[in-house]
Amino acid sequence: MKKIVAGVTAAVLAGAGVLSTPSGAAADAAPGDIIITLGEDLSDEEREMVLSEMDGDEQDQIVEVTNEEEHEYLGEFIPSGEIGSNAISSSQITIAEAGSGIDVDTNRINYVTEGMYANALVTAGVEDAEIYVTAPFEVSGTGALTGIIKAYEIETDIDIDEDQKRVANEELVRTGELSENHGTEEATELMARIKEEISEEDVETEEDLRNLIERIADEVGVTLTDEEMDGLVSLFERMQNLDIDWDRVQNQIGQIRDNIDEWMSSEEAQGFVQSVLDFFSEMIDTVRGWLEGSGGSESNS
Repeated sequence: MKKIVAGVTAAVLAGAGVLSTPSGAAADAAPGDIIITLGEDLSDEEREMVLSEMDGDEQDQIVEVTNEEEHEYLGEFIPSGEIGSNAISSSQITIAEAGSGIDVDTNRINYVTEGMYANALVTAGVEDAEIYVTAPFEVSGTGALTGIIKAYEIETDIDIDEDQKRVANEELVRTGELSENHGTEEATELMARIKEEISEEDVETEEDLRNLIERIADEVGVTLTDEEMDGLVSLFERMQNLDIDWDRVQNQIGQIRDNIDEWMSSEEAQGFVQSVLDFFSEMIDTVRGWLEGSGGSESNS
């Protein structure tokens, strides 16, 4: 089981490109409200197992996700083999208090990272929610992404534009590809910085956008290939055509940065860091013991 901590919060920043939605979109959704998504191809036993893991049951609000829906929204950006032929991954969405941000926890998901989920969710306009993604065995997790967005539409009674969904999925994949080639931290910081700069600068032409991306990539320490550059230019042009509220983007990124700073100064964060340091200290002591033992044996022979 994996939890978003410091490194993954950068991915949330990268996903702060909130597409324009009516203010108060989630007015009918109250903190504590829960909706569950289940892959349509779960067996009865697997379905029961997943519901039990999420402390849910058949009486909860449940949305089923089909493999056809997965391919519809992700097929243009993710290889068919990664999507698979069965909808298995499932999720639980709990509405959180305003200002809480998005918290993603996963179990047995081996392709989509917590940060990639956060990217797509915030881009689609999802805010202040606790997300738990799981499956009865190791799966890619792409079906859960489709399901969460579908569940959000139902919970908030809003129909998200099909182009918005596709842009959210494209951003998810672009960030994942950049992460593979340049590292998760660098890729997510690059995406966040581009959005911050777009919210502050006048970007009117493709050349303006290309120059902005190139400058920020250089500042972050990422050398983009021509293909990566063209992909980012295309992505952000599509976002601009969807009339993104860039002021809201900037506010969202600022709020998330404040949440990160607050968490890092908390006792929970300090305890986490100390546990990591203790682990490495013990590991070094163990290795030192092995080396000393090995050296003594050789001298005696």
